[in-house]
Amino acid sequence: MTKTSALIVGAGPGLGSALARRFATAGMAVAVARRNPGKLDDLIKEIDGRAYACDVTDPSSVEALFVAVERDLGAPGLVVFNAGAYQRGGILEIAPEDFERCWRIGCFGGFLVGQAAARRMAAAGEGTILFTGATAALRGSAGFMNLAVPKFGLRALAQSMARELGPKGVHVAHVIIDGQIAGDRPGYRPEERGEDSVLDPNAIAEAYYRIHLQPRNAWTQEMDLRPYVEKF
Repeated sequence: MTKTSALIVGAGPGLGSALARRFATAGMAVAVARRNPGKLDDLIKEIDGRAYACDVTDPSSVEALFVAVERDLGAPGLVVFNAGAYQRGGILEIAPEDFERCWRIGCFGGFLVGQAAARRMAAAGEGTILFTGATAALRGSAGFMNLAVPKFGLRALAQSMARELGPKGVHVAHVIIDGQIAGDRPGYRPEERGEDSVLDPNAIAEAYYRIHLQPRNAWTQEMDLRPYVEKF
């Protein structure tokens, strides 16, 4: 298996795009996936990569994604699960279907992507699987149940996978993003909040790539990233 191919599942305009750019800069062939790949056209042109449609809650869609990436770019040596969904609400008003949707995208989707990657990497004896976490993976806050439950589950998934797959040569790590990532949306722009109060997606992407480069006798299982002004 080549380590020059990378797959990012959940490639939005923020961290997902930053990851794609960093991996491409490193000389990797980059595949990006989301439910609507048409929104990735500009990114694909920029990095000379490939975009794919994928519903992370559908096992057949996830498997088809990996088959397509293997066919086009070779089996990925680096897979990042960066998908998620959140709808704010308290326990008294959350609709069951909204709770389930957030869990299926943020946790069940991680299982499907992680399993598909693990099957291929374990057989090859190498590879890196990274999961994007959040502060909500460590503690649940009022109104954030739809985020905390999937993120708690995703963290547990990463821990279990790391212990099982490490001896097989596969590096599994969970990255806790403890703070808000800078972006173009109102309230996330550095000029509005102060440059040091939001995380730079390019700096986060650099950390992900460095995890991928770690030698197997010094692997990170969990990393947390936050602005130096963040209270924790």
